[in-house]
Amino acid sequence: MARAVALLIRWGAAYPGVRSFAPFVPVIGLWALVASLGVFPRVFFPGPAEVLRAFGTLTYKGILPAYLEDSLVRLALGGGAGMALGIPLGVLIGRSPWAHRLCWPPLLFFQAIGDIAWLPILLIWFGFGLATMTCVIVYTVLFPVVLNTVLGVRSVPLELTRAAQSLGASRGRILREVVLPGALPNIVTGLRNGLGYGWRALIAAEMIVGTSGIGFLMFDARRAGQVTEVLLGMVLLGLLWYFVDGWVLVPLERATGQRWGLVTP
Repeated sequence: MARAVALLIRWGAAYPGVRSFAPFVPVIGLWALVASLGVFPRVFFPGPAEVLRAFGTLTYKGILPAYLEDSLVRLALGGGAGMALGIPLGVLIGRSPWAHRLCWPPLLFFQAIGDIAWLPILLIWFGFGLATMTCVIVYTVLFPVVLNTVLGVRSVPLELTRAAQSLGASRGRILREVVLPGALPNIVTGLRNGLGYGWRALIAAEMIVGTSGIGFLMFDARRAGQVTEVLLGMVLLGLLWYFVDGWVLVPLERATGQRWGLVTP
């Protein structure tokens, strides 16, 4: 154990990415300890070694890479469409009083209808396929992005807008150089929340209507009584979001809000 800890410390010093996994070491150790003590039957509570073997087996057979690719493509399509719709709509509602009066009540109405509640009617309209899951993700991502964008646009100090107007800036230039930079911290927060909710909605949709993907893998393993594959799916879900947040969203936040001095590291 001491040698493993020393090895981890050396790797952490040599490779900064390894340090990000250090907080998970106690969790994995506790998991392995409980599994080895036999508190629960091994078939219902497998240890990390069994889950790692299932990862190797499914990867060797090509099942896991194919399912993983399907889930990521669906998230990219649905998340991209949700952001493309949500950010302009949020800017419009935040900048225009008439758009706010027109769009805000329907926005709150549909926000209260959960994404899974749309599945029955989407199945009737589009059947069991990519269109249904994409609609669910777009719907889930849209609301956090719109609401946070509206909040960001409205939080930009009015003095900045008036100062730009007094210097002769056009509406388009005020939007590009004052409003959007000021709203970016909230927009990025909306993206992080929206993609997180979208990821969870995707897994739920894959469990119900999917024929592939990580959610389908977990639900199919449940029918076969393969607890190891269910746990493997749960671990993959957490790791994937950890990577997406750390490698995509956090650098995006640094490249926007922090770069312009709007968010301190």
